[in-house]
Amino acid sequence: MPVHTAVVFQPLHLAWQRRVQYALIATDAAAIAIAVTVAQLGRFGTVGLSGTDPRSIEFRGLALIVALAWLLGLWATRSRDRRILGVGLVEYGRVANATFITFGLLAMLAYLAQLTIARGYLAIALPLGLALLLAGRLFWRGRVHAMRRVGRCLTGAVVVGGTAEVERAVGELGGKLRAGYKAIAVVLTDDGEPTGQASALPRVGLDELVETVHRTRTRAVMIAGGLPGGNEQIREIGWAFEDSGVELILVSRLIEVAGPRMHWRPVEGLPMVHVDLPRFSGFNYSVKRAFDIVVGTVALLVAAPVMIVVALAVKTDGGPVLFRQQRVGMRGGRFAMLKFRSMVVDAEARLAELVSRNEGAGLLFKLKEDPRVTRVGRVIRRLSLDELPQLFNVLRGEMSLVGPRPPLPAEVMRYEGRVNRRLLIKPGVTGLWQVSGRSGLSWEESVKLDLWYVENWSLTNDLMILLRTARTVFAHEGAY
Repeated sequence: MPVHTAVVFQPLHLAWQRRVQYALIATDAAAIAIAVTVAQLGRFGTVGLSGTDPRSIEFRGLALIVALAWLLGLWATRSRDRRILGVGLVEYGRVANATFITFGLLAMLAYLAQLTIARGYLAIALPLGLALLLAGRLFWRGRVHAMRRVGRCLTGAVVVGGTAEVERAVGELGGKLRAGYKAIAVVLTDDGEPTGQASALPRVGLDELVETVHRTRTRAVMIAGGLPGGNEQIREIGWAFEDSGVELILVSRLIEVAGPRMHWRPVEGLPMVHVDLPRFSGFNYSVKRAFDIVVGTVALLVAAPVMIVVALAVKTDGGPVLFRQQRVGMRGGRFAMLKFRSMVVDAEARLAELVSRNEGAGLLFKLKEDPRVTRVGRVIRRLSLDELPQLFNVLRGEMSLVGPRPPLPAEVMRYEGRVNRRLLIKPGVTGLWQVSGRSGLSWEESVKLDLWYVENWSLTNDLMILLRTARTVFAHEGAY
């Protein structure tokens, strides 16, 4: 029997979703307008920007067709679907798909109709437009995340399942507001007594679920565990919410293990989940290495003037410019990781004096006000400029642009069990740990993020992590 059913009524309409969708439409249109304008100027100059001659009209018509087709592609791929706003990589993938499909179709139509579309025009518009579109999506996602951190832009959900499953799901939702859901009630399918956050929520009987959801305008129902009626009961619940706009979500523990490597495939009427095993070699990993070389080289050339200034500033403090420290890389191999020196010359020797002041947990040493950090070092650390020399480690093949945190030999000696999986791929200049709290993370959180990356790495994930890193660095988050 339910303890109480005072479920909070939800807003009739989620206005924030519409506002974000309208903002995305405006941002997308602006990004595409900039891309086609720059492509026009870069390929044809000022011809076509004004004038009434046939050539000018043709150029303006081309820009208009490209822009409208692009916007139509973003709409057709549902890149602004409310269910993907602010979560996961699906949104970015749909933006990329819309871009490549649009340009592919335009190229095919031009070929079939024997139209001349300058390749230089497309070569400018496509990458620039995609970069601007992704930057716009990243900006609005940051705004949504900021609002969710203070309890706004959340979708109310009723969590259904056994006591243990419900407790776990409610706890996860409460600790991960960026996911966009907030548990507002629970339905327990056993006789257990919930603890933690779940114990403070209204409890509804399973037979009252559908009526309660409709009455309170709840937007989501999460099935966190098995139901007494099995799969047939889940289907019936889904039927009850048809055409109501209610999301029916099945929470699977497999997500923690397999994540993006899970694929649903019906076989002879049986719904089977196929799990791709992690791969640390082969074509995709070769592409990752090529990506590291190309992007690392470009980044090094762009950062060269800044690196020269930093090197001169570090030299004014006396001592060497670079700090070389032994780290453990892929498959346990050791290498000298390079950083701009941000501490006094004898920092390693003075470490023993500071161990008692360690603010970190597990195997990590952290000290927010470390007396060994120099004046220049404090500045370059805050701006993350001390890590720029690691680009040389990337080009030498010792590190990757994105990967697990590079551990010290002393840490690795104390690794146990699954933690050793961090060494299956190259450590990264940045990674999930860098964009999820950096120095503010505990040892356990750092390990969890690294292991997730090792199991689920992909080029798409790498690109998204690099974009998030740029935002984190510019915001000076978690660096000290």
